[in-house]
Amino acid sequence: MLDLKFIRENAALVKNGIAAKGADDNIDAILEGDEKRRALIQEGEGLKAKRNEVSAQIGKMKKAGEDAAAVIKEMDSVKIRIQEIDEELKVTEEKLNELLLTVPNIPHPSVPQGKTPDDNQSIFEWGEKRTADFQLRPHWEIIEKLGIIDFERGSKVSGAGFPFYIGKGAMLQRALINFFLDQAAERGYKELQAPIVVNEESARGTGQIPDKEDLMYVAARDNLYMIPTAEVPVTNFHRKETFEEKELPVKYAGYTPCFRREAGSYGKDVRGLNRLHQFDKVELVKFVHPAVSYDELETLRGDAERLLQLLGLSYRVLLMCTGDMGFTQTKKYDLEVWAPGQQRWLEVSSCSNFETFQARRMNIKFKSRETGKPEFVHTLNGSGLALPRVVAAIIEQYQTPEGKVVVPKVLHPYTKFTIIE
Repeated sequence: MLDLKFIRENAALVKNGIAAKGADDNIDAILEGDEKRRALIQEGEGLKAKRNEVSAQIGKMKKAGEDAAAVIKEMDSVKIRIQEIDEELKVTEEKLNELLLTVPNIPHPSVPQGKTPDDNQSIFEWGEKRTADFQLRPHWEIIEKLGIIDFERGSKVSGAGFPFYIGKGAMLQRALINFFLDQAAERGYKELQAPIVVNEESARGTGQIPDKEDLMYVAARDNLYMIPTAEVPVTNFHRKETFEEKELPVKYAGYTPCFRREAGSYGKDVRGLNRLHQFDKVELVKFVHPAVSYDELETLRGDAERLLQLLGLSYRVLLMCTGDMGFTQTKKYDLEVWAPGQQRWLEVSSCSNFETFQARRMNIKFKSRETGKPEFVHTLNGSGLALPRVVAAIIEQYQTPEGKVVVPKVLHPYTKFTIIE
């Protein structure tokens, strides 16, 4: 959520930021509501001051034996108007808050202008793309032959996008999760095991509501949401709390299953592991001092990139343009791994800075040593990493002519095997 005072004082800047994201602009309605709110507050405070002054006058009149009936009658109308203002103010503030929740975060000045994924900037590539003297096959053909992931039975049990991982497929998943968590711990992230359902306030806090309701599964009877990412419960872990400045940065790593309806997904992007409704992911979350949040974003990105380098997977880094960035972020990097069997890039991580946007919704602050006053922290998060496409890339990158898959060396202590056959 953007600060109302900031919107009031920087309306043109905010409008331009909203336009750059291709979102609807309701700033004029917000400014109108803000003006009405301030006018009601001013009128109410004036009447309350008058009521207090006249109340004291009535007391003196009664003490002096004077007739205060006319003054009391006048105050009755003032009392009624104060009640009307309080009710009107409550309604006005509720409507204003609803409007504020629909305003997206505005892009950082370093974010490139653009409308589509074609406008994203590729700023870094690592590793050589796999080539071979045999036909490199897509992962869905290899896993079918190896029998390590079963989409058909998953569809029978739950529906499309809910596969079973079998034998060494399941063990590879578990190995990657443990590897990612251990690497996060080495980088100073404290591990959290978080709930995989959240309440509405939590979903609103990180910006899933209102914006991504259609992407979430809902347990309607209990008004709970299946999490689309561990970002939601982990960031809400400190909702309505205040850090000491010396505690910052606070860093967490959390593994969870994630659930996304992916409404409208179709075509080649949904083949095999490319797009699932349930998948595993390790999420990295930071609470940082505003002065260093963009340095912390680069460090976060480096932590995610390091995992791909250790796995020996070719990847690139995209700096997302304004129109392809999302509702909540001020700046966002995507890491895309090369899948040689498909000859395409697959997103495996997004690393984002939200500045105070989430913290303001969740009331997460730190006590400034300089001013002694509470200020909002900046929140950041990034996938470290999302498993399905990492698994897809490993299978395609490390496939053999016989259709076997060599396990990356860094995973051997976790898998206890070196090849899937």
